[in-house]
Amino acid sequence: MIQPQLASVVERRLLVNYRVDPDAIARLLPGPLRPQLVRGHAVAGVCLMRLGGVRPAWAPRALGLRSENAAHRIAVQWDGPEGVETGVYIPRRDTSSPVNAWAGGRVFPGEYGRADFAVQETADRLQVAFATRDGGARVDVTVDLAGELHGSSLFADLAEASRFFRGGAKGYSATGDGAHLDGMELRTDAWRVEAGRIRSARSSFFDDPDRFPPGSATLDCALVMRNIPVEWRPLPAMAAA
Repeated sequence: MIQPQLASVVERRLLVNYRVDPDAIARLLPGPLRPQLVRGHAVAGVCLMRLGGVRPAWAPRALGLRSENAAHRIAVQWDGPEGVETGVYIPRRDTSSPVNAWAGGRVFPGEYGRADFAVQETADRLQVAFATRDGGARVDVTVDLAGELHGSSLFADLAEASRFFRGGAKGYSATGDGAHLDGMELRTDAWRVEAGRIRSARSSFFDDPDRFPPGSATLDCALVMRNIPVEWRPLPAMAAA
């Protein structure tokens, strides 16, 4: 794998978050990962992200690509060489871009499936839906922008939620061989999140009663990031038990 450092702009990143029973989440994690708990709950969700200007960090932005992307995410921790580290485990990634789908796992870390997206955005409302072409996942979310975070059992306020998700910048993705996890880290000096109020949300992943028995996965909150320049830096692969 070539693994160049990439640059892009997060034109829109919508995080739809669930509080989840830790035992239900632990069954989905490969070793050495374990759930990162907040007030006794595991934290998981779906990241719906439109990226613009994706390119090698040395290339001009005009050469960059634009795509819609989705990642199912679980907040995790593991024992690193200098102590406990935090990040996210990504059981699946999907994209509108055939380039991303081909390059993921070959040119840069993170294997992608293909998905078709439907997006409607205004200044104060986001509607994002997608369906994967392999039939493995469907999501349909509508979120209104809000000034403050309300109704969350995980986080006391927007500042606390922002700190938590900024600490999850390292992402490790499932791979087809099952023997290792691909790693990528998001870096930015312009971190900024807004609160969202969930009007409706459906997810075939979190609504599946075989994966999450009734009451074990509950919608908690939504966060939005817009127009944030970022870099994506490859991480060493992690062995998966």
